[in-house]
Amino acid sequence: MATNDSSTLPAGWIRYAHFGLAVIDQFDRELSITEVTTHVFNVNADNWGFPSFLPLTELRNPERGYLVNDACLVEAYVFTDRSIGFISHELIVKTDSDKLKTKESDCVKAAMDNQRTTSTKAVEITNPSPTPPYCQIMPTEEDMNTFFTSLESKLWSFNTIFSREEAKEALAKVEKALNMTPVNFYDSGKLSPLKHAFKILASFDCSSTTLTMEQKKELLAMEESLKELADRAAKALQDKNFLTEKESIKLTITHKLDRNVIRYKEVESEVKQVEKKLAALHVQVEEAQKERENMLAERKEIFKSSKEMKMELEALEKQWAEYEAMAKVAEEEESIVLAEWGRIKDFISSIKGKI
Repeated sequence: MATNDSSTLPAGWIRYAHFGLAVIDQFDRELSITEVTTHVFNVNADNWGFPSFLPLTELRNPERGYLVNDACLVEAYVFTDRSIGFISHELIVKTDSDKLKTKESDCVKAAMDNQRTTSTKAVEITNPSPTPPYCQIMPTEEDMNTFFTSLESKLWSFNTIFSREEAKEALAKVEKALNMTPVNFYDSGKLSPLKHAFKILASFDCSSTTLTMEQKKELLAMEESLKELADRAAKALQDKNFLTEKESIKLTITHKLDRNVIRYKEVESEVKQVEKKLAALHVQVEEAQKERENMLAERKEIFKSSKEMKMELEALEKQWAEYEAMAKVAEEEESIVLAEWGRIKDFISSIKGKI
């Protein structure tokens, strides 16, 4: 759903719509993809429809009936009356199902025939298939509005004579509209019938109720005044709703900020606790590093002393035979000394009694 140029819409323009869109499954209508919603459109809206509807891969899936012979059937259901809200998936897939299937197949066939006619210019088509009336392009809303606006202007140029009953009925319509609020009147879409009612009242002429020229001018001006007042009321409501929407956003942001402040303080406290743990771990790391350095120094010292002792051991092993020979000679010398020592001792003992 889109507008040709939203910048051309008057300030305060809003429209209520209850609408449904459907991509028809031409094999089984009840498997059609549908989206149904209600929305109030305004001139500042940046969303005029559904952001996503049907994946392209699903649309092109030959096992589904969304694209048959290069023809895709799309249906739209729109109501602008707030009292009407019965569009649903069930309504769309059940509405004139058999009749629609027949019409859809005829439209597909006509489109295929026209396509073959266009693409095969060299072949003379003597009996082209006529396009069914319901497959022809429908007039746009803009075309219809232009037509009836022109028709209305032409009818106004006629000096139509209205009866008293028509005047009473027109007056009742005006009173009924005035009993509505300006916004409800704006949403009701009853401005066009009311315009005709004002025309009847301004044109009605009876000897007992003849209106002055000033009263007739005022009646004709009232129609524009009501339209302007309804537009202003709708714009005011839109502005109020805009403020309400912004207040809701503001409240949501405020709540989030409050939660963020609380969480920030919690995180700040948790960070301090972690920093204390890191400081304690840092002391442990420094102590462990010192202990490691001491162990490394002791290991180097052990290595150094062990290397020196190994060298000393190797030197001893080289002179070991010499040391063994010296020890043997020393043992023999010790035996000789002890024997001589014993002989001297015995001699002294033998002369002890003679002295």
